[in-house]
Amino acid sequence: MSINFRPNSRSALLAGSLLALLVAVSGCERAAEPVFELNDETSQLDTKLRIQIRGALRTHSGTPQVPKMLGDESFDTKQLQHGMEIYMQRCSQCHGVSGDGRGPKAKYLYPLPRDYRRGIFKFTSTPYGSKPRREDLLNTLRRGIPGTSMPSFARLPKADLEAVVDYVIALSKRGELESQLVQEADPDEPEIDPEIVQELVDYIDESWEMAHFTEVMPLTPLPEFTAEDVAVGKELFTSPDVGCANCHGSDGRGQTAANVETPLKDMWGHAARAADLTSGMLRGGSKPVDVYRRVFNGINGTPMPGFGTSAKIREDPELVWKLVAYVLQISGQRRSGQVPPVGQFTFAPYPQGTQEDDAQTDDQSQE
Repeated sequence: MSINFRPNSRSALLAGSLLALLVAVSGCERAAEPVFELNDETSQLDTKLRIQIRGALRTHSGTPQVPKMLGDESFDTKQLQHGMEIYMQRCSQCHGVSGDGRGPKAKYLYPLPRDYRRGIFKFTSTPYGSKPRREDLLNTLRRGIPGTSMPSFARLPKADLEAVVDYVIALSKRGELESQLVQEADPDEPEIDPEIVQELVDYIDESWEMAHFTEVMPLTPLPEFTAEDVAVGKELFTSPDVGCANCHGSDGRGQTAANVETPLKDMWGHAARAADLTSGMLRGGSKPVDVYRRVFNGINGTPMPGFGTSAKIREDPELVWKLVAYVLQISGQRRSGQVPPVGQFTFAPYPQGTQEDDAQTDDQSQE
């Protein structure tokens, strides 16, 4: 007599599901929650001062999970959390969890990703040294930065863009407060005065608020550019009085020995080479008003000065538009088939990864 045993199909399904779950759980670990890192200067302080600074940052700026807008206790936490989620998904790989520009992919990029913690943003509609307006940051997200690894996020919903801008501002304010606290820290003093902390918070918040009222508008209306405007602009560009050619070269290509071989440094300590304006990639925007503001204001955090206060411009404000006309003309040369001759200088700015870096990247791509 034979007994034909058939397991209950429901029991078999349950057992199979449990087995699959055990295999899955055993093969993966829960990702560590993001943590704000202290900057290099804070990390060099003694333990007691580090603890105080971390505590002040947590009080005024929160954590990645529960971020706060420094200086505005009524700011919507959910808005910042939404921004944090978008940032962690789309920005942190390059800009880092803390906004320090040291994300896991940063070392492979040239130029390096922006470190937000100084509160300095290059392409703004405000005077040199001022904070950006919200619209400036939104424009950068929509446009991207040509010639860099910063892409356009124009296809993201407006609500996502608004939220991530809020979060970037929160990261920037946090970084500024940390830097200011490091300057105030005194190894001979047991405590950082809470009143000083609040003064710093108020100062940082006010500097961002002021940006709303400092938009730089052209001194004269945008003209219809002519060949004569371009010719006058070229003369200004190459004249010693204005000095554009000192860095950008007489042809706008940046092919000067000083620019290529011994470039100046920016506020982040990186080589700040003057752009090849004939590349057609104007990083701060290619609209006439964008170029006007670069010429008039300069570029924040870089050696690129503004010419709005020069004697020539004060005498004749129209000259800014002449320079704009020339820059736009040479930036469009390649598109019209006018390829400039090869320059005398070459350099290889791109960081070279090691075999160990490549292996680590392969491992991460398989996770």
